Amino acid sequence: MGGRGPQSAELRAAQQAIREGKDSEALDAVRRELAANPASPGAANLLDVLGHTAEARKVFQAAIDSAAQPAMKANAERSMAMSYAFDGDCGNAVKYEQRVIDYWVTREQAEPQNAFYQEGEMANEAARVCIDSGDLESAETWYRKGAAMGLKEPGNQTHPRSLWEYRLEHALGRIAARRGNRAEAEKHVAAARKLLDGDPVMAAQQERFFPYLTGYVALYTGDFARAEADLTRALSLPGNQNDPFYHCLLGMALERQGKKEQATGMYRKAYSLALAHNPPAAFARPFARKKLAM
Repeated sequence: MGGRGPQSAELRAAQQAIREGKDSEALDAVRRELAANPASPGAANLLDVLGHTAEARKVFQAAIDSAAQPAMKANAERSMAMSYAFDGDCGNAVKYEQRVIDYWVTREQAEPQNAFYQEGEMANEAARVCIDSGDLESAETWYRKGAAMGLKEPGNQTHPRSLWEYRLEHALGRIAARRGNRAEAEKHVAAARKLLDGDPVMAAQQERFFPYLTGYVALYTGDFARAEADLTRALSLPGNQNDPFYHCLLGMALERQGKKEQATGMYRKAYSLALAHNPPAAFARPFARKKLAM
């Protein structure tokens, strides 16, 4: 999310400083970039990463107000939604994701194969912010909306029904675990497994997210040893190794078993990896910051 094209030297320097744990140097570089380019979406994204969300939102609001095209405005509104995610603000994230969905509704006739998918994606993105912030009711509502929107794609030729059903079962399993309902969570885990086994083509892309589900359920239902094993496996799979959210979850599993030094290592890794402007980073960066300050 955010800007396009090559990054400036200041933004590259800011990202490198973040990776090295030099947040004050990173912030200085970001502010130099904003002095030269006050509308820089990349700089605003990094302000969120660095915890300066109110300052970031001024840039995103200016982009929304000055957008010359509806698509540009929707992109800026999505960035605004994610800015609120860095504050764990489900309500405002939902408000701006809804505006992005409203844009895609206008594209349904022109590009139906993409528009309905994007509506579902934005609803799921809102839901992800809500579950990560602890608003489980809103999370369930929006995950269900996301599946319903995605399933409106004509013929589901590009994104099969099984994909949306799998994503919904995955989400409902995590929500049930957060509510402490192990039996309900395991029911959704079994349903997710059945969907993967029933569609090898879909599973080729989605299988890597399954140990994340089982590890998450184990973590939030008190089986910390299994959570450690499953989340370790999740992090070993191609495409998952640099996910800061997974590192936070594994850190939580280790911490609950008294493995404080290993947990701290996971939180430190999560903090350095959380450079993106997306839900995993929006949770991991503030969470790890607090853990490392303790």
